[in-house]
Amino acid sequence: MLQVPVYNLKGEETGKLELSESVFAVKAQPVLVQSVARAMRANAASPFANTKGRAEKRGGGRKPWRQKGTGRARHGSSRSPIWRGGGVTFGPTSARNQEMKINKKEKRSALAMMLSDKVTEQMLVVVESWDDLEGKTSQLVDFLNVMPTKGRSVLVASGEKNDKLIRAANNIQRIDTSMATSLNVFSLLNKQYLVIDAAGIKVLTEQYS
Repeated sequence: MLQVPVYNLKGEETGKLELSESVFAVKAQPVLVQSVARAMRANAASPFANTKGRAEKRGGGRKPWRQKGTGRARHGSSRSPIWRGGGVTFGPTSARNQEMKINKKEKRSALAMMLSDKVTEQMLVVVESWDDLEGKTSQLVDFLNVMPTKGRSVLVASGEKNDKLIRAANNIQRIDTSMATSLNVFSLLNKQYLVIDAAGIKVLTEQYS
């Protein structure tokens, strides 16, 4: 039976919470986690610029002037790269804007592995509830300082949207907030600790069991 301590906002242990082994005790596969994280990073990146080459520019089908007799250099199209308003030679194209596909099952498995890793490394802190939080930064800082999270990067999560929690964490460095349903491999990799309420654990269990 997998259990973790539950704390109140004063940092006092108030009980134990049983965790689902199908979500919080999954054997790690570093290669899978790495591939999912790489795909998420690639898909979140801004797309590359896209320029048009000579063949993609509109117009320029008619020869600007006749080949001989004008005294000017010969040209076949006004959309030549050497003309103003012409196409671009070797410019960036949308062919580079390739998203990496993530298998849904692999994505779920990778997240469960990350959650399991937090439990194994004792970097999962479960809070009884965020209901007593008044939205004050000092209150959240005091709680984090009496826990092993002091001075560490932390992802604070809740079972449902909590405006007071968001407001309290807004001005604290190295602290991010998230709803349990929005947790992903990338966000968990970026933070050392996951601090989540019991309601959030329930949401994760229902979603990934």
